[in-house]
Amino acid sequence: MCESELEGKVVAEIGSGAGRVVNMLCRTGVRKVYALEPSSAAFSVLRKSSAAHGSRVECLNLRGDELSDNLNLDYVFAIGVIQFIPNPESTLSAAFKALKSGGKCFLWLYGREGNETYLRILLPLRKITVALPHFALALICHALNVCLDIYVGLCRLLTLPMRDYALNVIGRLPRGKRYLTIYDQLNPTYAKYYTEAEAKDLLSRPGFTNIKTYHRHGYSWSVLGIRP
Repeated sequence: MCESELEGKVVAEIGSGAGRVVNMLCRTGVRKVYALEPSSAAFSVLRKSSAAHGSRVECLNLRGDELSDNLNLDYVFAIGVIQFIPNPESTLSAAFKALKSGGKCFLWLYGREGNETYLRILLPLRKITVALPHFALALICHALNVCLDIYVGLCRLLTLPMRDYALNVIGRLPRGKRYLTIYDQLNPTYAKYYTEAEAKDLLSRPGFTNIKTYHRHGYSWSVLGIRP
C-alpha cells in the first residue's frame, strides 16, 4: 500500500489512542478519518492531537465493534490493536460491514513466527508483571532497558536472536520510547502473538478476500484484505 492510494479516501482507524496514526493518515491526503478510541483518557488526548485537522477527523469514543455499518468506507485500519482483544471477531465483522465493496481492511499484529525465543522469556515473566503495581513494574522496565542497551551492543558484534530487530528497530528508539515499549509488553493482561495462518483467518472469517500477509521485520504481521 502506498500513500497515493489514500488520497481523497474515507477511512476509519480502530483504537486510535493518542492519534499518532490518525495524524499520519491526514498527512497522506485522506478526505475523512473516523477515529475510534474506547478509553476516555486516551480519547481526550486524541481530540486535542487531531484538532488541527478540523472536520477531516471525527473522533468517536467507541469500541471497534461499535463501528457504524453505513459509512461506506474505503479503508479500515487496526494497527497494534487486535492482538489485545480476546475475541476480535465482532470488531472485524463491523469493519467488513462498514466498508464499501472493494474497500480494504489493514491489520498490524504481533507475530509468533520469529518471536519464539522472545516469547519463552516474556510469557512467564508477564504472569508476574501484570499483577505488580505501577512503581514496581516501572523499576523492572528501567532495569530491562539497561539490559537492552547491553544486548543491542552485543548484537553489533555477534549474530544473536532477533539481531535485525535489535539493531534496526528497538535499538534506534530513544530510551524513553524504549521504556514505554517494554512497559507495554509487560503490562497487558491479554496479548496474542499470531501465526500467519491465524492472521489470515482473522480476515477470512468475516468474508474478506485476496488476503495478503507481510512478515514485517521478521516479528510481526501486516495483513490486508478486500471486501468483495
